[in-house]
Amino acid sequence: MLDWLHQADVAVFRWINLSLANGLGDWLMPRVSDPPYGVAVAVALLAWLAWKGGARGRLCVAAILLSLVLGNWLVVDTLKHALARPRPFHEILEAHVLTGRADSFSMPSSHAANWFSAALVGFVYYRRSIYWLLPMATLVAFSRVANGVHYPSDVLAGAVIGAGYAAAVIWLMEALWQWLGPRWFTNWWRRLPSLLQPNVRRDIAPADEGQWLRLGYALVALMFGLRLAFLAVGRLELSEDEAYQWIWSKHLALSYYSKPPLIACTQFLGTHLWGDSEFGVRFFSPVITALISLLLLRFMNRLAGGRAALALLLICSTTPLLALGSVLMTIDPLSVLFWTAAMIMGWRAAQPEGRTRDWLWVGLWIGLGFLSKYTNLFQLVCWVVFFALWAPARAHLRRRGPWLALLVIAICLTPVLVWNAQRGWITVKHVASDGHIGQAWTRPFVGDFLLAEGGLLHPVYFVGAIWAAVAFWRQGRRDPLQLFLFSMGMPLFLLYFFWSWHSRVFPNWIAPAVTPMFCLMVVYWRARWTAHARILRPILATGMGVGALAVVLFHDPHLLEKLISRPLPAKFDPLGRVHGWKELAGIVGAARTKLAAEGPPVFLIGEHYGITSQVTFYLPEAKERVQTDPLVFFYATATPQNQFFYWPNYLDRHGQNAIFFRRLGLPSESELKNPHSDPPPPEITRQFESVQNLGIRNVVHDGKVVRRVELFACHHLH
Repeated sequence: MLDWLHQADVAVFRWINLSLANGLGDWLMPRVSDPPYGVAVAVALLAWLAWKGGARGRLCVAAILLSLVLGNWLVVDTLKHALARPRPFHEILEAHVLTGRADSFSMPSSHAANWFSAALVGFVYYRRSIYWLLPMATLVAFSRVANGVHYPSDVLAGAVIGAGYAAAVIWLMEALWQWLGPRWFTNWWRRLPSLLQPNVRRDIAPADEGQWLRLGYALVALMFGLRLAFLAVGRLELSEDEAYQWIWSKHLALSYYSKPPLIACTQFLGTHLWGDSEFGVRFFSPVITALISLLLLRFMNRLAGGRAALALLLICSTTPLLALGSVLMTIDPLSVLFWTAAMIMGWRAAQPEGRTRDWLWVGLWIGLGFLSKYTNLFQLVCWVVFFALWAPARAHLRRRGPWLALLVIAICLTPVLVWNAQRGWITVKHVASDGHIGQAWTRPFVGDFLLAEGGLLHPVYFVGAIWAAVAFWRQGRRDPLQLFLFSMGMPLFLLYFFWSWHSRVFPNWIAPAVTPMFCLMVVYWRARWTAHARILRPILATGMGVGALAVVLFHDPHLLEKLISRPLPAKFDPLGRVHGWKELAGIVGAARTKLAAEGPPVFLIGEHYGITSQVTFYLPEAKERVQTDPLVFFYATATPQNQFFYWPNYLDRHGQNAIFFRRLGLPSESELKNPHSDPPPPEITRQFESVQNLGIRNVVHDGKVVRRVELFACHHLH
């Protein structure tokens, strides 16, 4: 039966793809399948519908976006990998292929699924849209067969599945609204009794502040679920720092060469819950983001109302820098969490009725922040600024609370101090080197700093936050809340701003300052909203829309390629640093296997901690042995350059061979014309009898060269 169906599938494919082929179709079908700037037009139409379509339009846009996101990530991608059906041109060699030969699997067609899901949603909210959406969806499905990239059954399955999950999304939205609406959003539910028939009643009183808060809770839960689902799909490989710190989690210690210990503890817990996978490494990133969101939501609701709290949550959710921290498990999410917690508890402690217990919590959060990122200790300077600027708060200095908080912080410092004292204060030297402390002033990097921060914090939010801080300072600093928020964020931002005149500053260094700066921005502009709503509302809406699009493109840069209707060069791929590591590890592993055929055992040596860690994680035999009998090492040096120095090295493997590998970037035009190769480090040439250059290999991911790796065969370790 299955064989007969496959034969029929092939026969229909041949008829459409070969028998019906003609010059007009060869020109038209690729443009139907992927029209030039089609995604850009679709984004513009959805934005216009959300802006001008009222409740019906916004519900339609929400259902389409949820269907596309959840359907592609959870349903279509999962089925493609589970069924693993090759594209038709792999079986039918004479297939007439009009578009690129994709490496992905064939069943089901994501194009058909997307279009038929959009057609069903459009029909539910705008019945007449079916007269053009359904024919367009059918034509796109037909074009996938005519282009030679799908069997007819692929597009039929995609159409049914797409319509199915769109119906499920709409049903789920309505079911949740009927369950939550009467309980959590009474006034809104009375104004909009059904999401399927969005006829808004205008005679119902406006929503109370509590409903904005509950909507914030629902948004936090939704975003948490989406982030977990995105990580579960496994689109992103680990970054170099994530892989490096994953190895730390296999060797727990009081501290590490460049960072405090809490990141290793967090990854240890995540991988023990979910295994040594990308999901296990990153599990706590969306958890931490959800905790930060809840803290900010409740804090701002208490001080400025539910509407302002929800606005702050939406701003944070559409800020690219914070979006990075919602899926990548580095030290920054932990740093922001504890800085934010210390700030919120600090406001309670700084009140006249503030208790000693509140100050102890402040000390604990600052201490845990230090154990996450050394920058967090600068929060003490922020407190000094606040006490200096606000005289009433200085009354607490005559009480025991702040001093006990300092004692708690000192206790938290102990593990790092002990570890460093035993190793010649290597972390102090490393941090000073990173910050170029003691070096001569060079050209200023302030322009690079402002451009980077403006982009990663979103231009609208960055300008709004800086404007609020400057205006607040110029107007006399009379509001204690705004003064407190200013003191908790701007000193750190200004430190790095001034240091950028001396040295290059990485954009994520200011990450802990972002939440207090945004809180100050929301409080400041909320007081001016009524008088300037006609100007501020479209600016904020545009900022949130553009920010949401930027966050989506960060998660899936393929959409950016469709938006600009051309391939995205590898060097401009925002996710380039988390792609291609599996392929690179495969290249290194194959070189090891080939060298092992000569007889002696072969181990691996990396030139940089990042590539060493990535090969350890993505080479199966290396991952299995990471804790007990390492297969991959950083090259042995006389002085510490990273954490690998403090673990066993390979120098006792006398007589064994090795593959030395190093990562190379994409070549410039001059390098392509005049290729050259640098010798391996002198330590390598001294440690082995002979070293042979095996050449440079391209690392290809998704049809693109994303980086290169150079290999050396090292024979007979002395």
